[in-house]
Amino acid sequence: MDLIKLHQHFFELYGKPEEKPRCFFAPGRVNLIGEHTDYNGGFVLPCALQYGTFLLIRPSHEMVVRLASANMEYRAEIPLAKLSEKVNGQWVNYPLGIFDQFRQMNLPVAGFDMLYAGDIPCNAGLSSSASIEMVTAFALTAMMQLPIEMIDLVKMSQRAENEFAGVNCGIMDMFAVGMGHKEHALFLNCLTLEYKRVPLELNGFSLIIGNTNKQRGLADSKYNERVVECQLAVTYLSPMLPVSKLGEISFMQFYKMQEEIPDLLIRRRARHVISENQRVLNAVSSLLKGDILQFGALMNASHESLRDNYEVTGFELDTMVAEAQKINGVVGSRMTGAGFGGCTVSLVREDAVEKFVEQVGREYHAKTGLKADFYLAQASDGVKEIS
Repeated sequence: MDLIKLHQHFFELYGKPEEKPRCFFAPGRVNLIGEHTDYNGGFVLPCALQYGTFLLIRPSHEMVVRLASANMEYRAEIPLAKLSEKVNGQWVNYPLGIFDQFRQMNLPVAGFDMLYAGDIPCNAGLSSSASIEMVTAFALTAMMQLPIEMIDLVKMSQRAENEFAGVNCGIMDMFAVGMGHKEHALFLNCLTLEYKRVPLELNGFSLIIGNTNKQRGLADSKYNERVVECQLAVTYLSPMLPVSKLGEISFMQFYKMQEEIPDLLIRRRARHVISENQRVLNAVSSLLKGDILQFGALMNASHESLRDNYEVTGFELDTMVAEAQKINGVVGSRMTGAGFGGCTVSLVREDAVEKFVEQVGREYHAKTGLKADFYLAQASDGVKEIS
Protein backbone atom coordinates (compact mmCIF):
# COMPACT_ATOMS: atom_id res chain seq x y z
CA MET A 1 0.00 0.00 0.00
CA ASP A 2 1.37 3.41 -1.01
CA LEU A 3 0.82 5.43 2.16
CA ILE A 4 2.00 8.67 0.55
CA LYS A 5 -0.75 8.42 -2.08
CA LEU A 6 -3.23 7.43 0.60
CA HIS A 7 -2.41 10.58 2.57
CA GLN A 8 -2.81 12.64 -0.60
CA HIS A 9 -6.22 11.06 -1.13
CA PHE A 10 -7.15 11.90 2.45
CA PHE A 11 -6.28 15.58 2.00
CA GLU A 12 -8.14 15.70 -1.34
CA LEU A 13 -11.23 14.48 0.51
CA TYR A 14 -10.97 16.43 3.73
CA GLY A 15 -8.50 19.29 3.17
CA LYS A 16 -6.36 20.85 5.94
CA PRO A 17 -3.02 19.23 4.98
CA GLU A 18 -1.44 20.93 8.00
CA GLU A 19 -3.47 18.56 10.25
CA LYS A 20 -1.92 15.13 9.79
CA PRO A 21 -4.06 12.04 10.34
CA ARG A 22 -2.92 9.04 12.34
CA CYS A 23 -2.53 5.74 10.50
CA PHE A 24 -3.68 2.32 11.73
CA PHE A 25 -3.56 -1.16 10.18
CA ALA A 26 -5.50 -4.36 10.86
CA PRO A 27 -4.65 -7.59 9.02
CA GLY A 28 -6.94 -10.03 7.37
CA ARG A 29 -6.76 -13.64 8.44
CA VAL A 30 -6.63 -17.09 6.94
CA ASN A 31 -7.86 -20.09 8.87
CA LEU A 32 -5.50 -23.01 8.38
CA ILE A 33 -7.95 -25.57 9.75
CA GLY A 34 -11.01 -25.58 12.00
CA GLU A 35 -13.85 -24.34 9.82
CA HIS A 36 -17.33 -23.61 11.19
CA THR A 37 -16.15 -24.68 14.63
CA ASP A 38 -15.78 -21.20 16.14
CA TYR A 39 -19.47 -20.41 16.65
CA ASN A 40 -19.83 -23.96 17.98
CA GLY A 41 -17.38 -23.30 20.82
CA GLY A 42 -14.67 -25.40 19.20
CA PHE A 43 -11.00 -25.14 18.25
CA VAL A 44 -9.55 -23.11 15.36
CA LEU A 45 -6.07 -22.49 13.97
CA PRO A 46 -5.94 -19.14 12.11
CA CYS A 47 -3.13 -16.71 11.49
CA ALA A 48 -3.13 -13.00 10.70
CA LEU A 49 -2.02 -12.05 7.19
CA GLN A 50 0.27 -9.41 5.75
CA TYR A 51 -2.74 -8.13 3.79
CA GLY A 52 -5.28 -5.97 5.56
CA THR A 53 -7.04 -2.64 6.08
CA PHE A 54 -5.41 0.75 6.57
CA LEU A 55 -7.27 3.59 8.27
CA LEU A 56 -6.29 7.25 8.23
CA ILE A 57 -8.22 9.12 10.91
CA ARG A 58 -8.29 12.69 12.21
CA PRO A 59 -10.65 14.66 14.47
CA SER A 60 -13.18 16.54 12.35
CA HIS A 61 -13.89 19.15 15.06
CA GLU A 62 -17.53 18.84 14.01
CA MET A 63 -20.50 16.77 15.15
CA VAL A 64 -20.20 14.41 12.19
CA VAL A 65 -18.26 11.33 11.18
CA ARG A 66 -17.12 11.23 7.55
CA LEU A 67 -16.39 7.81 6.09
CA ALA A 68 -14.68 7.12 2.76
CA SER A 69 -12.85 4.22 1.16
CA ALA A 70 -10.12 4.08 -1.47
CA ASN A 71 -11.71 0.81 -2.63
CA MET A 72 -15.41 1.72 -2.70
CA GLU A 73 -17.25 4.64 -4.29
CA TYR A 74 -19.80 5.03 -1.51
CA ARG A 75 -19.04 7.75 1.06
CA ALA A 76 -21.04 8.92 4.05
CA GLU A 77 -21.26 11.96 6.29
CA ILE A 78 -23.22 10.98 9.37
CA PRO A 79 -24.22 13.17 12.34
CA LEU A 80 -23.16 11.76 15.70
CA ALA A 81 -26.80 11.35 16.69
CA LYS A 82 -27.40 8.97 13.77
CA LEU A 83 -24.35 6.72 14.05
CA SER A 84 -26.51 3.81 15.17
CA GLU A 85 -28.58 3.83 11.98
CA LYS A 86 -27.74 1.27 9.29
CA VAL A 87 -27.07 2.20 5.68
CA ASN A 88 -28.60 -0.55 3.58
CA GLY A 89 -26.11 -2.72 1.73
CA GLN A 90 -23.06 -0.50 2.25
CA TRP A 91 -19.59 -1.21 3.63
CA VAL A 92 -19.93 1.62 6.16
CA ASN A 93 -22.12 -0.64 8.31
CA TYR A 94 -18.94 -2.31 9.59
CA PRO A 95 -17.44 0.85 11.14
CA LEU A 96 -20.91 2.05 12.11
CA GLY A 97 -21.39 -1.18 14.05
CA ILE A 98 -18.34 -0.22 16.13
CA PHE A 99 -19.66 3.30 16.76
CA ASP A 100 -22.93 1.68 17.83
CA GLN A 101 -21.04 -0.51 20.29
CA PHE A 102 -19.30 2.56 21.74
CA ARG A 103 -22.70 4.16 22.29
CA GLN A 104 -24.14 1.03 23.91
CA MET A 105 -21.17 0.90 26.28
CA ASN A 106 -21.55 4.61 27.12
CA LEU A 107 -18.12 5.37 25.69
CA PRO A 108 -17.44 8.82 24.28
CA VAL A 109 -17.92 9.36 20.55
CA ALA A 110 -16.55 12.35 18.65
CA GLY A 111 -16.48 13.57 15.07
CA PHE A 112 -13.77 12.15 12.78
CA ASP A 113 -12.64 12.20 9.18
CA MET A 114 -11.84 8.60 8.20
CA LEU A 115 -10.37 7.04 5.06
CA TYR A 116 -10.10 3.26 4.69
CA ALA A 117 -7.99 1.37 2.16
CA GLY A 118 -7.39 -2.34 1.94
CA ASP A 119 -5.70 -5.01 -0.12
CA ILE A 120 -7.88 -7.90 1.09
CA PRO A 121 -10.11 -9.17 -1.74
CA CYS A 122 -13.72 -8.35 -0.87
CA ASN A 123 -16.04 -11.30 -0.20
CA ALA A 124 -13.12 -13.72 -0.43
CA GLY A 125 -13.43 -15.16 3.06
CA LEU A 126 -10.26 -13.55 4.43
CA SER A 127 -12.09 -11.45 7.03
CA SER A 128 -12.20 -8.06 5.38
CA SER A 129 -15.17 -7.20 7.61
CA ALA A 130 -13.38 -8.16 10.84
CA SER A 131 -10.34 -6.21 9.67
CA ILE A 132 -12.45 -3.08 9.15
CA GLU A 133 -14.18 -3.51 12.51
CA MET A 134 -10.97 -4.11 14.45
CA VAL A 135 -9.03 -1.25 12.87
CA THR A 136 -11.96 1.04 13.66
CA ALA A 137 -12.26 -0.12 17.27
CA PHE A 138 -8.50 0.07 17.86
CA ALA A 139 -8.18 3.51 16.23
CA LEU A 140 -11.11 5.04 18.13
CA THR A 141 -9.70 3.70 21.38
CA ALA A 142 -6.31 5.23 20.61
CA MET A 143 -7.73 8.54 19.38
CA MET A 144 -9.81 9.01 22.54
CA GLN A 145 -7.19 7.48 24.86
CA LEU A 146 -9.57 4.90 26.28
CA PRO A 147 -8.15 2.13 28.54
CA ILE A 148 -9.75 -0.81 26.69
CA GLU A 149 -7.96 -4.16 26.48
CA MET A 150 -7.46 -5.89 23.11
CA ILE A 151 -9.68 -8.83 24.07
CA ASP A 152 -12.51 -6.38 24.78
CA LEU A 153 -12.07 -4.80 21.34
CA VAL A 154 -12.26 -8.31 19.89
CA LYS A 155 -15.54 -9.01 21.70
CA MET A 156 -16.90 -5.59 20.73
CA SER A 157 -16.16 -6.27 17.06
CA GLN A 158 -17.89 -9.63 17.20
CA ARG A 159 -20.99 -8.05 18.72
CA ALA A 160 -20.95 -5.41 15.97
CA GLU A 161 -20.89 -8.11 13.30
CA ASN A 162 -23.62 -10.15 15.02
CA GLU A 163 -25.97 -7.34 16.03
CA PHE A 164 -25.38 -4.60 13.46
CA ALA A 165 -24.21 -6.42 10.31
CA GLY A 166 -26.53 -9.35 11.05
CA VAL A 167 -24.01 -12.18 10.63
CA ASN A 168 -23.98 -14.82 13.40
CA CYS A 169 -20.22 -15.34 13.19
CA GLY A 170 -18.01 -16.65 15.95
CA ILE A 171 -15.09 -14.82 17.48
CA MET A 172 -12.24 -16.36 15.47
CA ASP A 173 -11.90 -13.65 12.81
CA MET A 174 -11.69 -10.74 15.21
CA PHE A 175 -9.46 -12.69 17.58
CA ALA A 176 -6.92 -13.48 14.84
CA VAL A 177 -6.99 -9.87 13.59
CA GLY A 178 -6.43 -8.52 17.09
CA MET A 179 -4.09 -11.09 18.60
CA GLY A 180 -2.10 -12.25 15.57
CA HIS A 181 1.64 -12.77 15.93
CA LYS A 182 4.33 -12.84 13.25
CA GLU A 183 5.39 -16.34 12.10
CA HIS A 184 2.81 -17.98 14.38
CA ALA A 185 -0.67 -19.44 14.10
CA LEU A 186 -3.13 -19.11 16.97
CA PHE A 187 -4.55 -22.25 18.53
CA LEU A 188 -7.77 -20.89 20.02
CA ASN A 189 -10.47 -22.47 22.13
CA CYS A 190 -13.49 -20.42 21.05
CA LEU A 191 -15.49 -21.47 24.11
CA THR A 192 -13.01 -20.30 26.77
CA LEU A 193 -10.85 -17.94 24.63
CA GLU A 194 -7.73 -19.70 25.90
CA TYR A 195 -5.09 -19.64 23.19
CA LYS A 196 -1.52 -20.57 22.39
CA ARG A 197 0.85 -19.30 19.74
CA VAL A 198 2.02 -22.16 17.54
CA PRO A 199 5.21 -21.58 15.50
CA LEU A 200 4.38 -21.84 11.81
CA GLU A 201 7.57 -23.57 10.68
CA LEU A 202 6.72 -25.11 7.32
CA ASN A 203 10.18 -26.47 6.47
CA GLY A 204 10.35 -25.87 2.73
CA PHE A 205 6.61 -25.42 2.14
CA SER A 206 4.54 -22.30 1.49
CA LEU A 207 0.92 -21.44 2.18
CA ILE A 208 -0.81 -20.27 -0.98
CA ILE A 209 -4.26 -18.65 -0.90
CA GLY A 210 -6.32 -19.19 -4.03
CA ASN A 211 -9.19 -16.76 -4.59
CA THR A 212 -11.93 -18.39 -6.66
CA ASN A 213 -13.43 -14.97 -7.40
CA LYS A 214 -16.80 -16.59 -6.89
CA GLN A 215 -18.50 -13.84 -4.95
CA ARG A 216 -20.87 -14.56 -2.09
CA GLY A 217 -22.58 -12.29 0.38
CA LEU A 218 -21.99 -13.86 3.79
CA ALA A 219 -25.09 -12.43 5.42
CA ASP A 220 -27.19 -13.67 2.48
CA SER A 221 -25.59 -17.13 2.37
CA LYS A 222 -26.59 -20.24 4.26
CA TYR A 223 -24.15 -19.39 7.04
CA ASN A 224 -26.87 -18.45 9.51
CA GLU A 225 -28.78 -21.59 8.50
CA ARG A 226 -25.82 -23.73 9.58
CA VAL A 227 -25.76 -21.96 12.94
CA VAL A 228 -29.38 -22.95 13.52
CA GLU A 229 -28.74 -26.55 12.40
CA CYS A 230 -25.89 -26.90 14.89
CA GLN A 231 -28.07 -25.55 17.69
CA LEU A 232 -30.66 -28.17 16.79
CA ALA A 233 -28.00 -30.90 17.01
CA VAL A 234 -27.17 -29.70 20.54
CA THR A 235 -30.87 -29.93 21.44
CA TYR A 236 -30.90 -33.59 20.40
CA LEU A 237 -27.66 -34.47 22.24
CA SER A 238 -27.90 -32.38 25.43
CA PRO A 239 -30.26 -34.82 27.27
CA MET A 240 -27.44 -37.41 27.13
CA LEU A 241 -24.61 -34.94 27.72
CA PRO A 242 -25.16 -31.55 29.40
CA VAL A 243 -23.54 -29.25 26.81
CA SER A 244 -24.48 -25.96 25.21
CA LYS A 245 -22.17 -26.15 22.17
CA LEU A 246 -21.08 -28.95 19.82
CA GLY A 247 -17.46 -28.05 20.49
CA GLU A 248 -17.79 -29.44 24.02
CA ILE A 249 -18.35 -32.98 22.67
CA SER A 250 -15.39 -35.21 21.90
CA PHE A 251 -15.30 -37.32 18.77
CA MET A 252 -15.55 -40.56 20.76
CA GLN A 253 -18.55 -39.25 22.70
CA PHE A 254 -20.28 -38.31 19.46
CA TYR A 255 -19.48 -41.66 17.87
CA LYS A 256 -21.27 -43.44 20.70
CA MET A 257 -24.42 -41.30 20.69
CA GLN A 258 -24.73 -39.91 17.15
CA GLU A 259 -27.83 -42.01 16.46
CA GLU A 260 -29.68 -39.93 19.05
CA ILE A 261 -29.92 -37.34 16.27
CA PRO A 262 -32.82 -38.71 14.17
CA ASP A 263 -32.44 -36.19 11.34
CA LEU A 264 -29.61 -37.46 9.12
CA LEU A 265 -28.83 -34.00 7.74
CA ILE A 266 -28.45 -32.56 11.25
CA ARG A 267 -26.32 -35.57 12.17
CA ARG A 268 -23.97 -34.82 9.27
CA ARG A 269 -23.67 -31.20 10.34
CA ALA A 270 -22.70 -32.29 13.86
CA ARG A 271 -20.30 -34.89 12.50
CA HIS A 272 -18.40 -32.23 10.61
CA VAL A 273 -18.07 -29.87 13.58
CA ILE A 274 -16.96 -32.54 16.03
CA SER A 275 -14.57 -34.30 13.65
CA GLU A 276 -13.15 -30.93 12.56
CA ASN A 277 -12.51 -30.11 16.19
CA GLN A 278 -10.41 -33.26 16.48
CA ARG A 279 -8.58 -32.40 13.25
CA VAL A 280 -7.49 -29.07 14.76
CA LEU A 281 -6.03 -30.86 17.78
CA ASN A 282 -4.20 -33.28 15.48
CA ALA A 283 -3.01 -30.43 13.25
CA VAL A 284 -1.46 -28.55 16.18
CA SER A 285 0.32 -31.73 17.23
CA SER A 286 1.57 -32.21 13.66
CA LEU A 287 2.96 -28.67 13.49
CA LEU A 288 4.72 -28.99 16.82
CA LYS A 289 6.34 -32.22 15.62
CA GLY A 290 7.23 -30.74 12.23
CA ASP A 291 5.08 -33.34 10.44
CA ILE A 292 4.00 -31.26 7.44
CA LEU A 293 2.71 -34.26 5.47
CA GLN A 294 0.28 -35.15 8.25
CA PHE A 295 -0.81 -31.53 8.51
CA GLY A 296 -1.56 -31.54 4.78
CA ALA A 297 -3.55 -34.77 5.05
CA LEU A 298 -5.69 -33.16 7.74
CA MET A 299 -6.34 -30.19 5.46
CA ASN A 300 -7.57 -32.56 2.75
CA ALA A 301 -9.84 -34.37 5.20
CA SER A 302 -11.21 -31.05 6.40
CA HIS A 303 -12.27 -30.09 2.89
CA GLU A 304 -13.95 -33.44 2.31
CA SER A 305 -16.03 -32.99 5.45
CA LEU A 306 -16.92 -29.40 4.57
CA ARG A 307 -18.03 -30.64 1.16
CA ASP A 308 -19.90 -33.80 2.14
CA ASN A 309 -21.11 -33.25 5.72
CA TYR A 310 -21.45 -29.48 6.01
CA GLU A 311 -22.15 -28.69 2.35
CA VAL A 312 -20.59 -25.24 2.25
CA THR A 313 -18.12 -25.62 -0.62
CA GLY A 314 -19.72 -25.50 -4.09
CA PHE A 315 -18.46 -26.16 -7.59
CA GLU A 316 -15.80 -23.45 -7.71
CA LEU A 317 -14.14 -24.28 -4.38
CA ASP A 318 -14.28 -28.01 -5.06
CA THR A 319 -12.74 -27.50 -8.51
CA MET A 320 -9.87 -25.39 -7.20
CA VAL A 321 -9.11 -27.85 -4.40
CA ALA A 322 -9.26 -30.84 -6.76
CA GLU A 323 -6.88 -29.17 -9.22
CA ALA A 324 -4.51 -28.20 -6.41
CA GLN A 325 -4.38 -31.75 -5.08
CA LYS A 326 -3.27 -33.02 -8.52
CA ILE A 327 -0.02 -31.03 -8.37
CA ASN A 328 3.11 -32.91 -7.33
CA GLY A 329 4.37 -30.94 -4.34
CA VAL A 330 0.95 -30.09 -2.89
CA VAL A 331 0.41 -31.97 0.37
CA GLY A 332 -2.88 -30.36 1.41
CA SER A 333 -5.61 -28.07 0.11
CA ARG A 334 -8.95 -26.95 1.51
CA MET A 335 -11.50 -24.17 1.43
CA THR A 336 -11.02 -21.50 4.06
CA GLY A 337 -13.59 -19.12 5.47
CA ALA A 338 -17.34 -19.50 5.48
CA GLY A 339 -17.49 -21.12 2.05
CA PHE A 340 -20.05 -20.71 -0.75
CA GLY A 341 -17.21 -19.12 -2.75
CA GLY A 342 -14.17 -17.27 -1.51
CA CYS A 343 -10.76 -18.83 -1.06
CA THR A 344 -8.76 -22.01 -0.68
CA VAL A 345 -5.53 -22.45 1.25
CA SER A 346 -2.94 -24.93 0.02
CA LEU A 347 0.31 -26.24 1.45
CA VAL A 348 2.75 -26.25 -1.46
CA ARG A 349 6.40 -27.22 -1.66
CA GLU A 350 8.39 -24.06 -2.36
CA ASP A 351 9.88 -25.36 -5.62
CA ALA A 352 6.36 -26.20 -6.89
CA VAL A 353 4.72 -22.81 -6.24
CA GLU A 354 5.21 -21.46 -9.77
CA LYS A 355 3.82 -24.63 -11.35
CA PHE A 356 0.94 -24.59 -8.87
CA VAL A 357 -0.13 -21.07 -9.77
CA GLU A 358 0.14 -21.66 -13.51
CA GLN A 359 -1.51 -25.06 -13.69
CA VAL A 360 -4.26 -24.59 -11.10
CA GLY A 361 -5.11 -21.20 -12.57
CA ARG A 362 -5.32 -22.62 -16.11
CA GLU A 363 -7.41 -25.67 -15.22
CA TYR A 364 -9.68 -23.72 -12.89
CA HIS A 365 -10.44 -21.18 -15.62
CA ALA A 366 -11.10 -23.94 -18.15
CA LYS A 367 -13.64 -25.62 -15.88
CA THR A 368 -15.36 -22.57 -14.32
CA GLY A 369 -14.81 -19.67 -16.70
CA LEU A 370 -13.46 -17.65 -13.77
CA LYS A 371 -9.96 -16.24 -13.35
CA ALA A 372 -8.33 -17.17 -10.05
CA ASP A 373 -5.94 -14.99 -8.08
CA PHE A 374 -3.18 -16.38 -5.88
CA TYR A 375 -1.42 -14.92 -2.83
CA LEU A 376 1.47 -16.04 -0.68
CA ALA A 377 0.27 -16.13 2.93
CA GLN A 378 2.66 -14.95 5.63
CA ALA A 379 1.72 -15.08 9.30
CA SER A 380 1.83 -11.51 10.58
CA ASP A 381 1.14 -9.34 13.62
CA GLY A 382 -2.30 -8.13 14.67
CA VAL A 383 -3.83 -4.65 14.60
CA LYS A 384 -1.42 -1.77 15.27
CA GLU A 385 -0.67 1.89 14.70
CA ILE A 386 1.77 2.74 11.93
CA SER A 387 3.99 5.72 12.70
